[in-house]
Amino acid sequence: MPAARFLLPSRLPSSLLPSCPCFLVQIPAPIHLHLRSVPGRAGSIMQQQQQTTTQIQMTLPPQQMSKRAAMRAEAAAKAAEDDGSRFFDAGKPPPFRIGDVRAAVPAHCWRKSTPRSLSYVARDVAVVAGLAAAAAALDGWWAVWPIYWAAQGTMFWALFVLGHDCGHGSFSDSAALNSAVGHLLHSFILVPYHGWRISHRTHHQNHGHIHRDESWHPMTEKLYRQLEPRTKKLRFTVPFPLLAFPVYLWYRSPGKNGSHFLPSSNLFSPKERGDVILSTTCWCIMLASLLAMACTFGPIQVLKIYGVPYLVFVMWLDLVTYLHHHGSHDLPWYRGEEWSYLRGGLTTVDRDYGWINNIHHDIGTHVIHHLFPQIPHYHLVEATKAARPVLGRYYREPQKSGPLPLHLFGVLLRSLRVDHFVSDHGDVVYYQTDHTLNTAAAHGSWATENHKQK
Repeated sequence: MPAARFLLPSRLPSSLLPSCPCFLVQIPAPIHLHLRSVPGRAGSIMQQQQQTTTQIQMTLPPQQMSKRAAMRAEAAAKAAEDDGSRFFDAGKPPPFRIGDVRAAVPAHCWRKSTPRSLSYVARDVAVVAGLAAAAAALDGWWAVWPIYWAAQGTMFWALFVLGHDCGHGSFSDSAALNSAVGHLLHSFILVPYHGWRISHRTHHQNHGHIHRDESWHPMTEKLYRQLEPRTKKLRFTVPFPLLAFPVYLWYRSPGKNGSHFLPSSNLFSPKERGDVILSTTCWCIMLASLLAMACTFGPIQVLKIYGVPYLVFVMWLDLVTYLHHHGSHDLPWYRGEEWSYLRGGLTTVDRDYGWINNIHHDIGTHVIHHLFPQIPHYHLVEATKAARPVLGRYYREPQKSGPLPLHLFGVLLRSLRVDHFVSDHGDVVYYQTDHTLNTAAAHGSWATENHKQK
C-alpha cells in the first residue's frame, strides 16, 4: 500500500494522533512568530518568519484510523490554521464545531462516580463542622475570628459548588440523590436549590446572549442611561457588586422581573412550580433554624459563626461568576442570528485560583464546564487540557496565580472601570465605557472606548 501524506501543523499534540507505522505524515516544523500589538484591535498581527518540514512515521493504515482520532486531528488542524492567520477576531464563528470539542474529551471524563462525589461532600461538611467547633472553642480569641470568617466563607462556597454540580446532574446519575444532596447543601447556605438551579440552567443555555443570558449579562446603553446615577455608581464600585447575589435571588438582574422564591415567577414553567415550592420551604426551614439559634445562643454568636461566613460566601460567588464572563477586552456578546451555543460558550474565561482550585472543586475551568456542564468537576482539568488544541485561540490562557489569587482583584477592578454597557444595535458587540463614572471632569459627556462593533 503506498504511503499517504497529510499536511498537519507541528503544534498538534501527539496524543491526538493515531499510533502505528504504516503511513507517512508530513508535518511543518515549528513556525516562529513575532507578535505586535495593534491599538484598538482585539488580537495581534502575526508575521511568519520561516517554515520547514519534517516527517514522522506512524503505524496505522489510513482506513483503520479511528473516527474519534480523525475528528480530533481535523479540528486541531483547523484551530492551528486559524492560529496562523494574521488577524484574529474572537467574535467570528470558530472553525470547529462543538462536536469536535466533544470528541477531544476522553471518554472517561464523562463518567460520574457517586462514591467519589459523596466523598467531596463528606470532606467539605467535616471541614465546615470542624471550623465551627474550633471557633466556638476559641470564642475569646478575637484575633482568630477573621481567619475563621475567611476560611469558613470559602468552605460555604465549596458547598455551593457541590450543590451546583447536583443541579447540573454531574454529581451522580441519580436525579433523586442529586436533588436530596443539592437541597441539603444549598438550603444550609440559604440558596433555594430548584429556583437557582432552573435560572442557572437558563444561564448555561443562553450564555453570551445579551438579552437571554441570566447571570451578569451586560446592560444595553438604553437601559444603562435609565439608571439613576447612584445606582450606576453602586453597581460598579466594590464591594457592592460582590454583595449582589441575595438581591438577585429576590429581584433578578436589572431589566428582568421575577423571584427565585415564588412559583408564579416567569422564571419557571407551570410544571416546575412544585419544585420551587419545595426549595422555598427548605429555605424557610433553614432561616427559621437560624432565628431559633439566635434566640438560644444570642444573635451576635450566630452572626460570628454563620452570618459573616455567609457574606464571604456571597462575595466568592459574585466574584467568580463575574470574572468568568468579564475581564478580557476581546469578549464578544451576541444577539440575533449571530448567537449560537458554541459561540456563547466560548465567551467564558478560565481563571486560576492557586491552591484554592482544589478547595472549590476546580470551578476555574469554566470554558469546558459551560460547553459540557454534565462533566464532573474532578474531570474538568483533564477535559480542558484535551480540548485546548481544538479550541486554539478561542481559549484564553488564564493568568497563573500565586498561592492566593490576589491578581484577580486587579482584574475585577479594571473590568468595573471599563465594562459598563453594550450598544443597542448590532448582533456582535463589545463592552463600552461611561467615563463619567471614573472622571468628574467629563461634565456628564458620554465617551466610549474604541471597542469593535459589528
